[in-house]
Amino acid sequence: MHLSILTLNFSLPGCRSLKEKRQRMGGMHERFGRNPAVAVCESGEHDLHESSEWSFVVVGNSKRDVESLCSQIEEKIQSSVDGRVIKAVREFL
Repeated sequence: MHLSILTLNFSLPGCRSLKEKRQRMGGMHERFGRNPAVAVCESGEHDLHESSEWSFVVVGNSKRDVESLCSQIEEKIQSSVDGRVIKAVREFL
């Protein structure tokens, strides 16, 4: 069993409220949490309007499977979130 923690930091330019932030980042749990190999949560910058941090715990039978799933998550986020990924960190445990 292999495990990785993918942490993504987002910039949300022009975001003026926490409600707008939730709308722009909304659906992360629904999109990625359905996969039994992925756990997702907002892990930081909860009270800031123009930034957000999300963590994804990814498990798989091989390191290659885990790396592939992490890459898929990053690609989907780039095209679906109304914000910019400014930092992505992968930790393998």
